[in-house]
Amino acid sequence: MRTRTPVALLTVALCATTALPAQAQAPTDTHIEGRLPSGAAYLMDVPADWNGTVLLFSHGYRPAGSPNPGQNSPDSDSGGATTAHLLAEGYALIGSSYATNGWAVTDAVPDQLATLDLFTKKFGPARRTLAWGRSYGGLVTTALAERHADRFDGSLSMCGLVQGGVANWNSTLDPVFALKTLLAPDADIPLAGFADQASAVDASKALTAKVASAQQTPAGRARIALAAALHNIPAYNDPAQTEPGPADWDGQQANQYAAVTGLLTRPAFSWRQEAESRAGGNPSWNTGVDYTAMLGRSPLYKEVTELYKEAGVSLRKDLTALARSPRVLADPAAVRWMRQTSTFTGRLTDPQLNIHTTGDALIPVQSESAYRRAATAAGAGPLLSQAYVDGPGHCTFTTGEMVGALHTLEHRLDTGRWDTSPATLNSRAQQADPTTPGRYLAYRPTAYPRPYDLAHPGDARP
Repeated sequence: MRTRTPVALLTVALCATTALPAQAQAPTDTHIEGRLPSGAAYLMDVPADWNGTVLLFSHGYRPAGSPNPGQNSPDSDSGGATTAHLLAEGYALIGSSYATNGWAVTDAVPDQLATLDLFTKKFGPARRTLAWGRSYGGLVTTALAERHADRFDGSLSMCGLVQGGVANWNSTLDPVFALKTLLAPDADIPLAGFADQASAVDASKALTAKVASAQQTPAGRARIALAAALHNIPAYNDPAQTEPGPADWDGQQANQYAAVTGLLTRPAFSWRQEAESRAGGNPSWNTGVDYTAMLGRSPLYKEVTELYKEAGVSLRKDLTALARSPRVLADPAAVRWMRQTSTFTGRLTDPQLNIHTTGDALIPVQSESAYRRAATAAGAGPLLSQAYVDGPGHCTFTTGEMVGALHTLEHRLDTGRWDTSPATLNSRAQQADPTTPGRYLAYRPTAYPRPYDLAHPGDARP
């Protein structure tokens, strides 16, 4: 069993002197915590038998005002199985908080690079350096991979926000626009351009109340399902839910309603306002958007049409109302900021593996289609591989599924070829965690509703 020695900043505490000769003392793992000049907290764990590979972990979104500790693996904050497994395999685990919480990519990227610099100064150059992260950390990881490729050999994004910032905020706008238009057409509920956090929270509460009332009627439930379809919110999106049958339209809608409520409570208003405060205005729009066509492309189209039929209301009439409703305009300067800081080129120069659960409501699995589109247009398609886990929820991977993905990325680096078949990934997951079967499956997500990247010049036009 390893012992772990806490260390302040860059000073490594030596083992206490004992009567045993030095050669008889077992080497210890090194655990380091400290602060970067930016104020971000960093965390490093280096096993005594380090295998030469360092994993730089980027954590997910943390709302402004929430705790902001350093984190160097998906479960290092809870002393979980993934951390223990990777240390036992000899990996060095490093990572930081970001100097600020919220839409903090302009802090996250330099803080992560500074953490890597400190690691190299202390322990020397790694044989291999991999960037990995989950959720918003997938955006940070991909930004590191695209913009600082010379620092990394490969990257792993898990349930990542790889559609980029502009696409994310555009797609987050669409469902709330539909809910406001169809359920509260005469209410003064702003959807963007918030003066402060209080105004965003007030708007969230007002629209949430309208949605809760609508959920009590068949017509209201059909309209909530329409809004969910515009964001591709899956019908089974939380492990605590009962999985509905393929024609259980009411069960599907009930599950989506829970996710819609979560969207209204956090990302669509509170988190949007924080991002707007950084961007200097509203970075998203829906001018020129054809919601009829968007619904037609959604995998949830059948559910929506059946619920409208059951409710006895006209889907065509509601789509016409969406088409005629005044649209939300973007602030051009805010769009430029989001393009420059949080939008991808698709130009990978090292391999990247993305994994995603199929039942993700927060960052729908179609985000992977958006990044595939960018990488293909940029000529980097062969460097990108994507794999899918059959499960509900956001980032609900098992230890085996995450470790198996890391080993798959390493196999690509060692051999020059991808081997990401579900059978191979499940075998690697099972080897890492024999107690839990892997859930990788053959899957291809539909297109992202409104992709936006720097590899497609036409995307620059709002």
